[in-house]
Amino acid sequence: MIKRLSHASIFVLDQDSAYDFYVDKLGFEVRTDAAFGDDMRWLTVGPKGQPDLEIVLMPLTEGPHLTAEKVEVLRELITSNTFGAGVLETDDVQKEYEELSAKGVEFVRPPEEQFYGIEALFRDDSGNWFSLTQRTTT
Repeated sequence: MIKRLSHASIFVLDQDSAYDFYVDKLGFEVRTDAAFGDDMRWLTVGPKGQPDLEIVLMPLTEGPHLTAEKVEVLRELITSNTFGAGVLETDDVQKEYEELSAKGVEFVRPPEEQFYGIEALFRDDSGNWFSLTQRTTT
């Protein structure tokens, strides 16, 4: 029986830049930062309050599962803000919005009331977008 999701991957254009974004701007913890094989880096991060989840910052590079053509298609899709990478929850979306904005996080929509709570939308440094949500309903 499957018990939980432990890792989820997000394609990023540059792992060093993604490290800076997720760790220095969002405040995530580095869970793993290690060489993997001859020329790969296994980089995972996660919210400080959720130690059982690792987000893999997956470099968009050619390899066993990605041809050069697929890399270019994915690069175009990511940079055109196609992919919603997930929902990040907070207790105070307005405060988080102000703090992240001050750190240079690009919000595409400020906090707004929705049927499920208050939500703001932002992009990471690659172009993936996230919902930052404060639940007001259960």
